[in-house]
Order: sequence, then structure tokens, then C-alpha cells
Amino acid sequence: MFFSSTISESASKLSGWILGGAVAASLTTASAMEPSGTDRDSLTVSPPSHRETQGDDFSLADELSLAFESVAETIRPSVVSVSAVKKVQTTQLRPIPHHGPLGNLFQFFHQAPGQNQVQEGYGTGFVIDGRGYILTNNHVVGGADEVRVRTWDDRTIEAEVVGSDPKTDLAVLRVEDDSLPPVRMGDSDALRVGQWVVAAGTPFGLSSTITSGIVSAKGRSRMGIADYEDFIQTDAAINPGNSGGPLVNLRGEVVGVNTAIFSKSGGHNGIGFAIPVNMAESIVERLIEDGKIVRGWLGVFIQDLDEGLAESFGYEGTSGALVGDVPADTPAEAAGILQGDVITHFQGKEVPNVERLRLEVAATRPGSRVELRVFRDGEFENLTVEIGELEGQEFERKTNSRQEERLGLALREMNPELARQMGLDGILGGLAVVQVEPYGVAARAGIEVRDVILAVQGEPAEDLPGFRKLLAKHRGSKGVRLTVQNGNNRRFVFLPATE
Repeated sequence: MFFSSTISESASKLSGWILGGAVAASLTTASAMEPSGTDRDSLTVSPPSHRETQGDDFSLADELSLAFESVAETIRPSVVSVSAVKKVQTTQLRPIPHHGPLGNLFQFFHQAPGQNQVQEGYGTGFVIDGRGYILTNNHVVGGADEVRVRTWDDRTIEAEVVGSDPKTDLAVLRVEDDSLPPVRMGDSDALRVGQWVVAAGTPFGLSSTITSGIVSAKGRSRMGIADYEDFIQTDAAINPGNSGGPLVNLRGEVVGVNTAIFSKSGGHNGIGFAIPVNMAESIVERLIEDGKIVRGWLGVFIQDLDEGLAESFGYEGTSGALVGDVPADTPAEAAGILQGDVITHFQGKEVPNVERLRLEVAATRPGSRVELRVFRDGEFENLTVEIGELEGQEFERKTNSRQEERLGLALREMNPELARQMGLDGILGGLAVVQVEPYGVAARAGIEVRDVILAVQGEPAEDLPGFRKLLAKHRGSKGVRLTVQNGNNRRFVFLPATE
């Protein structure tokens, strides 16, 4: 373990996300603040002293207050403000000399180099090792030409970017100063929903700030913030400039890295997200050792299960990751993983969904041999797979789907000419989806134009009459399972029964 432990939707949706790290300098102006006359935080109310509150009425409040005070005192020397400077060269339009007859009416221009401009953003970081290593967000320092940190005792130090990982939005800095105390690391897996947490940072460039709240949820993914997501959600106020700061439990242990807020106004709306420190730990170790992240690769197309798909395979529940396809020459093929397998465990850990499997595979070093447990044909089997190295496009992604008749689609039998017209060269069998009714059964199930239906309940669908017979044969009270291909991606789609 690297960390030191010195003591025991759409465009509107995207516009709502604020990555709280690189706050432009203009945001620190007074226009972004409330007038001092209305700033409720500036009002100090002196609580009664402990000597005056001998009864039980205040004991719990005093203990909670003392816990927050202790966290603030413990974490403060380890938190730094991060300033990232990027130099940008602007372009200018300059006139081109022109002496023709139109010279007095028209002016011709060309682009020429302009002046260098400096963009400066602010975020937060925290010391993770006595050798001067600091953890922050990639979006705080990514692309920066200069990085500086300001310490709790108001010293400014030049920092080096040791390595960064945009896919998890993490970065490691280092300063030539071994006097900065490292934080104490906690266990993010042990966090409970409802547990008190404290967010520390430098919002709007204001140093030594803490806010408190609770853990609102765990395991948030598919938020569109990073490629690999497993966020802790909290209502502790996280504002622009807090990115990269620590999320801390009441023991003073760091459990997360504050990363993003959901806000349409730019202010705090009670929804903040932090990267679990257990996830960050392996990333940091590899960034320090190698300066980059090399991820594991299994080589399967996977998708989440719903009740219909699960029942069609005779599988109870909807946990696990359903294998939609196993491309050739992949670690999965070599290990004997088959289309239709449900991966339920990875290295002894339960796989609740696709995202968890993606995270586990990506965090595994290439060349490692791991144990998988799969459900196949009504029985569980154990398989051993040697994880490969992920390069380029990932296979571990959920895919989409759509279909015919009363199902709200139009189909044509595949042939070489149709395949060429649809950009589906190499696919000669099956039925091409050429039209999908927007609100039909097929559309709701995920079928799309250019999908190719290959099979119904595992039996090949070679032509339209055969497809209709298979629908009639296998259509139970709840629906049928289709095997669908789109480009190189193959997946399963469950079509619910219609009237």
C-alpha cells in the first residue's frame, strides 16, 4: 500500500455539471460573494462554555462539535491550494495591403500570432506522503504549464505533475518539501449511507475551509464525469475550487477525493461527488511508479440484466454482468467464456453490475491470473483468465438494441448489397432493422436502425418467415430474448410480450 498511515442527459444535463477544480480567477471577485451585510457565515455566536453545560441537554451537541473541531485541526496542515497556469497564444486578424480598385471598399485580413495570455485556475490537493506527494484531480492541473501549491502556513511552492489519469480524473503532484504532514487514510468501502463526513478545501481560492454533511449514496456511476466512476455522493457543500480536496470521516481519515458538483446555477445544491479513496489508492501507486496507468482487459461485450433477460436464461435475480459477445483472440475467449454467460464473481468479489466488473478488470494489472465465477446453462462454473492489457477502444461497455411486426419495426433479410448500403460489410446473415417506430415495443427495448437480429432465444433467425416462426414458438407470457449485432458489437435484447 502506498499511502502513508502515520497514525491508526443531454446538453442541459451536461450544463448542470460543474467540475469544481479549475475555478477561473474571475470567480474569486466580490461579485461571486454575498454582501458582507447578509453573510450569515460571518456572524459568530459564542456557544455556552463546557463548564456551563453540565447537563445531558448539550453533551451530544458538544461531542459532535468537538469532533468537527478535531477533524479541522487534524486535516488543515495537510490540505493545500493548487494553482494551475496555462499559457495560451491568441490570434489576431491583421490587414493585408491591397492596392486594387476595390482597395477603398474592402479590407483583406490574415491570421497572425497574437499575444500570450495566461489562464489560471484554482483547486485543492492534499499531502499523501511525507516525501511531498500530493493528490488532486486531473481536471485541476491537466494541460497546465505551471503548477504551484499554497500551504496552510501561507507558503507558495512550485509543484511537479508526477502523473495524471483522465479516465478517473486523478493526478499526483510532488513538491520539494518534506515538512508537510500526510493525511491519515481511511477505508471508503466501510462508509455507510448517513455517516457524517467533512469536505475540506479552498473554494473560490479561500484557504482552510471545511463543510460538513452526510454520505447520501455510494456507488454512483454513469454520471458522465469520468470514464471509470464509483462515486460517493454527499451533501457536504462542495463548491468550485474544492475539487481535489479530501472528504474526511469524523475520525479525521480521508475517505474520498472531492471531484464534482451537480448544479445548474453554479452554487451548492446539496449534491456533490467524491472518488472513493480505495479506488484512488491503486491509481496513485501506479502513477508514482510508472507515471501512467496501464489497465487490465478482459475482452467481452457485457450488459446489465433485467428481469426478462435473467428469466430467459434461467438465472435468478438481476445482479452480475451478462456476456453479449466474446470476440476472437481475447483473454475471455482463451479462458472459455461464452456468449450468454453471466459473470457473478471476480476474484471472489461479487459482481453486482457491469460498472463494477469494468472497475475490477481495469484495476487489475495485465498478466495477472484471476478467478471468475459464471452462470451457464443453469449451473455455476469457475474459470481462470489471464488479464490482458487494454489498448485503444474498450470492449467492457454496455451496448444498445431494437425489432418487428407489432413490435414497431421494419426488417429486411441481409444480403451483400444491403450490407454495403448500411455500412455492415461482413454481416451476411440475419435480419437488418431498417426502420424503428419511435415509441414502439422495439424502440423501448433498445432496438435501432442498422441493428441486425441474429437469433431468437438462441436459435438462428435466417429469414423473415423463420423469424416469425421463432417468435411464435418462443413467445412466452413475458417475452423473448434476441441476439442483436451492431457493427462489431453483439448483445442481447429482451422483447416483452405484446397484446
